Amino acid sequence: MSEIKAPSILVIDDDAEVRYSLGRVLSSKKYQVLEAGSGEAGVAAVKKGPAPDLIFLDVRMGGMSGLEALQHIRAANPKQLVILMTAFGTAQTAIEAMKYGAFDYIMKPFDPAKVLALAENALKAHADMRSAGDYKPSINADDYREGIVGASPVMQDVFKVIGQVTASDVTVMITGESGTGKELVARSIWKHSHRAKGNFIAVNCAAIPDNLIESELFGHEKGSFTGATNQRIGKFELCDRGTIFLDEIGDMALATQTKILRVLQQGDIQRVGGTDTIKVDVRIIAATNKDLESMVKAKTFREDLYYRLNVVRIKMPPLRDRREDIPQIVDFTLQNLVKQRKARVAKVAPEAMAVLSRYDWPGNVRELENLVYRSAVIAQGDAILVKDLPAEVLAAAGPAATGLAQPTAAVPASNAGSATPLPATPPPAAATSATETTSAPSANPPSIEQALDLLHVELAKLDEPILERLEREMIVRSLKALDGNLARTSELLGMTRATLRKRVEDLGLQPS
Repeated sequence: MSEIKAPSILVIDDDAEVRYSLGRVLSSKKYQVLEAGSGEAGVAAVKKGPAPDLIFLDVRMGGMSGLEALQHIRAANPKQLVILMTAFGTAQTAIEAMKYGAFDYIMKPFDPAKVLALAENALKAHADMRSAGDYKPSINADDYREGIVGASPVMQDVFKVIGQVTASDVTVMITGESGTGKELVARSIWKHSHRAKGNFIAVNCAAIPDNLIESELFGHEKGSFTGATNQRIGKFELCDRGTIFLDEIGDMALATQTKILRVLQQGDIQRVGGTDTIKVDVRIIAATNKDLESMVKAKTFREDLYYRLNVVRIKMPPLRDRREDIPQIVDFTLQNLVKQRKARVAKVAPEAMAVLSRYDWPGNVRELENLVYRSAVIAQGDAILVKDLPAEVLAAAGPAATGLAQPTAAVPASNAGSATPLPATPPPAAATSATETTSAPSANPPSIEQALDLLHVELAKLDEPILERLEREMIVRSLKALDGNLARTSELLGMTRATLRKRVEDLGLQPS
């Protein structure tokens, strides 16, 4: 069996003292530290290969600058992780560093603890990228032209109902939380119906003021009200022989509801300010995230309209009730982003996918798609890693998702070309740097893994989910310590106030 060597770290700096002191810090964790005295030498080492697992690169050097070297290194090896070092923390430096693909940057003089934590996080990201190397997408986005993705039983039921209602003009009510894909279902019904050659027009009833929605839907005559300088054709006329989608119909005013009922019953409309009756042949599909039954009882929604709209109901499940569909939605989103040239990342590390699958997604599919887009844009390698996910998602996904600074398992080392291992003794004329004056602690605290192992032994005795118990205890103890202050507790736990409030409600806790 071949020996597993420590990860290799290349330090590129034209200052021998910096190379030595940084090497001392990194060697304390048994990393194999290599060095190069210039940007040119560092680039040559990477090109000659095999490349190191991580590079610390100084920004200001004689000859080739750090930013120039970074561009050459990333061109030679796009997956290479590079941490820039600078004594000048300007906005320009930070922006340029991230623009050219640096993993991070660190300020001089160094804090040894921060150097080691940054190195561990970078090497964990390196390991995650390697684990994502064999990533195989769960679907081909071209097979989902409708845009509705999901193989879960609840989604299969939705697909069946869509197929059943496309052969007729029956009115359909689509219900479900915001972001679940109600408009996609409406468009799918239209595309597969005999009205597919006609228009499909979506109207967000909640986004149009009450005094304008009738004009928007039914049109108006010239001079019918202040500002009506021309005749306007409404959405219903434009949709003749087509399909109109009334989204958020629960927000529609009662007066407008009456006119919608007339369209359903008589098949005709009148423009605002007009007297002529206009026949229209329109299929209506409505959607809402509100409880229309309760609104009918409260007389804020017409009962007769409710029954005319609710002939066939399709209930869209929230994403948290179909977590098995999350990998497919992620793959679908990434493939479309790459196709549209909005992102270049098309893979997700297994650890990141596990975090995405544990999150509750209060914004449902829309929130997941936006998060995937954001993570794909900021990802520095060829895959979305745990570090690329927002802090609130990591916190809400549970304690197992937050271990970014945990010690990294050893990976096979590599020889960085012309770079040479650091000497065991300092250079003869080297002055002691600030990073060497901090002595190592006499006793290291237990690692996160050791602490979790101890917790697991005790929690394994409990007849309840361990993560749920851990999360509950963390929230309860934090709230007690901070006198029920949600704002300070959310900062301590690393989650948004809204997420904390939701978790408090879900767990049946009282902040007081």
